[in-house]
Amino acid sequence: MAHTEALKLDSGLHLGPITVAYQCYGTLNADKSNAILVCHALTLDQFVAETHPMTGRPGWWSYMVGPGLPLDTERYCIICANVLGSCMGTTGPRDVNPETGAPWALDFPMVTVGDMVRVQKLLIDHLGIDQLFAVVGGSMGGMQVLEWAAKYPERVFAAIPIATAAHHTAQNIAFHEVGRQAIMADPDWAGGRYLEQGTVPRRGLAVARMTAHVTYLSESALHQKFGRKLQAGNSLSFGFDADFQVESYLRYQGSSFVDRFDANSYLYITRAMDYFDLAADYGGVLANAFLGSKVRYCVVSFTSDWLFPTSEAKTIVHALNAAAADVSFVEIRSDKGHDSFLLREFEFFETLHGFLNGCAEIKGLPVAHLRLPDPCAPDHTDDRVT
Repeated sequence: MAHTEALKLDSGLHLGPITVAYQCYGTLNADKSNAILVCHALTLDQFVAETHPMTGRPGWWSYMVGPGLPLDTERYCIICANVLGSCMGTTGPRDVNPETGAPWALDFPMVTVGDMVRVQKLLIDHLGIDQLFAVVGGSMGGMQVLEWAAKYPERVFAAIPIATAAHHTAQNIAFHEVGRQAIMADPDWAGGRYLEQGTVPRRGLAVARMTAHVTYLSESALHQKFGRKLQAGNSLSFGFDADFQVESYLRYQGSSFVDRFDANSYLYITRAMDYFDLAADYGGVLANAFLGSKVRYCVVSFTSDWLFPTSEAKTIVHALNAAAADVSFVEIRSDKGHDSFLLREFEFFETLHGFLNGCAEIKGLPVAHLRLPDPCAPDHTDDRVT
């Protein structure tokens, strides 16, 4: 979608024209009442349930989106748009600045989660959808869900924020800052102008990815997967090669990431997450964001998620209760850490299926039985990382 008019951003600056890249799965019904907007996490994209065109890997939520799955494409029209500032088709810092004819780089204006949602709303308006049946997303996607429900409650029937928070903690901001500094310390970053010089800050971006990836997993998951197993039999190198399998795994994650993501986009989107503070827009009282809301909420957390722990989810639930909102809360037992929402957690599937079915009955939409993914199929853990 091309939006030609300049959009006013939360920073006070204007940006335009804007291109929005999005994918749809399933079909809109006659009155366009069956649309579900999926909001993606930090380094994910719009390719929810299909082979990724750059990596050849399965869609990042193919366990969740498809015929008979919780986000059933035979009943719902699933929409996912690449966020503003990213690098998979929606306008971002690697695109050309129309005023200079060169890539935006750091001349790109700072964006917020609110700006991302404002652009998504332009897309939903463009598609002629008056009210989304549901908005769902995890991590940064969950922040977008909360923003949608707070700022445009009349446009949302149900909201499902997953593994998220109403603001970033100091620890989360600190991890992001380490990643940003790693990128900017890479000589090939060239002050953000690496595209014009034909370089990529591969080393810095890889380190940023490695650091972030550790936060997406639990200690239990890392121990079960790697423990202290050596990469080459029982031999130590007595040097700084990847002696341990976990070291090799992180290096792989870092090196593969630089081939699909833009370094400047990483800077901008992590900053947007750091800036997100929903209560700040409502006098510092989170409950005020939900006063009078008719949206139906299902808040989900995971026991082993230390990046966005259950305590953060409960803060959202308490605020919704204080605002007398219609809210359900589920804590899913999982040992997989923050990325549990991207993996085959059957209790999670059943939770979303049950909540959406209940909302569908109220809305007058068809309901169906859940088809769980094959329990014997391998988890594509390495392909689904926030």
